[in-house]
Amino acid sequence: MEHRAASLRLPAPAQDVLLALFITVMQVQGTMARIAAEGASRPLDDLGYLGYVLLIVSGVVVAVRRRWPVPVFLTAALASLVYYGLGFPDGPGWLGLFVALYTLAAYGDGRRSLVVAGMGITVLAIVWLVAAADIEPRAAIGWVFFRIGASVMSAALGESVRSRRVIAAEAQERAELAERTREEEARARVDAERLRIAREVHDTVAHAIAIINVQSGVTAHVLDKRPDVAREALRAIEQISSRALREMRAILGVLRDDGDGDDGRVPYPDLGQIGELAAKAREAGLDIKLEETSPAAPVPSAVGSAAYRIVQESITNVIRHVGPTRVTVALNPGIEALEIRVTDEGRRAAPGHEPVDPRLPARHPTGSGSSARPGRGIVGMRERCELLGGELDAGPLPGGGFEVRARLPLAPTGSRL
Repeated sequence: MEHRAASLRLPAPAQDVLLALFITVMQVQGTMARIAAEGASRPLDDLGYLGYVLLIVSGVVVAVRRRWPVPVFLTAALASLVYYGLGFPDGPGWLGLFVALYTLAAYGDGRRSLVVAGMGITVLAIVWLVAAADIEPRAAIGWVFFRIGASVMSAALGESVRSRRVIAAEAQERAELAERTREEEARARVDAERLRIAREVHDTVAHAIAIINVQSGVTAHVLDKRPDVAREALRAIEQISSRALREMRAILGVLRDDGDGDDGRVPYPDLGQIGELAAKAREAGLDIKLEETSPAAPVPSAVGSAAYRIVQESITNVIRHVGPTRVTVALNPGIEALEIRVTDEGRRAAPGHEPVDPRLPARHPTGSGSSARPGRGIVGMRERCELLGGELDAGPLPGGGFEVRARLPLAPTGSRL
């Protein structure tokens, strides 16, 4: 219904043309009717029909009021000054002037338009009062004060409309800004969730694949000679892959939550599962020493999960880049922060060989080298720490080996991702 009404509405220029014709007819006809009823000291056809010309000009000029509000007002004001200054008869010849004043205030630029309108009304009032100094009867001077008051009211009404339009435009702009802000925040939350899922997937998959790679190499090496060892390695592969799949379902479950209650998801890992993590790493050939101190107070879940992932990624890097070696995992929960230290002794040199760089890629059991490209493990660990307001440092040790040190506040300043 509203769409149909809007389609039937005339364009603004057509509306102004019709308004101009209406005002022109009213000014001329109204003035002629008053002359016929009361008479006039100077008829409209005096001075070469100047009275008619002034009434017509002040009415027709309204047709372009929205495009040129200031020139339209000046034209209507000048026509009124000349009309009443020459003593032409009073009547509704001020209609075009009032519309021009309203348009000047409503479609102008605010302060400057009001200044122009104020100055114009002042000049008009002075000329009108001077021209009516000897008017008879004296009661007719009331029409002069009516014109002055109506002029002020027209400007005030136009300013009110302009102010409401400005307020509405500002409100619309604020609403659009708020909508854009909400969309940006929503995109930021989506990006943050994607980053969280990417970190979790990276840590879970990289750790599982690293251990599976080692165990599969062991299986291929001892399959014919020691079937029992191969069987244990295959069983370890089965357990690691099964756990990795469960963790993947838990991580990716947020992307499709059917609300069916228990869907087999596992909880986020925490400090309580680091012992199991160390046991799996031992099966992959690492000699892990776990040094834990009982926390004085429960560790927040965000801190526990981040600590688990840091230890997991550190062990994964040792398995991928170093191979069988001794690793020390130290967890020291203090009053304000949890301190984590994961240290390895570097790659063990074969008898009769010089020690090798502990950061070089580990050799595949078949003997072929794998030039693994640098990953994002340490970067991801550092990002986890920074999100919780902590810090992480990682680097080689002077005597060989590598150490990862992290400090996680127990009252995280960041948000968990």
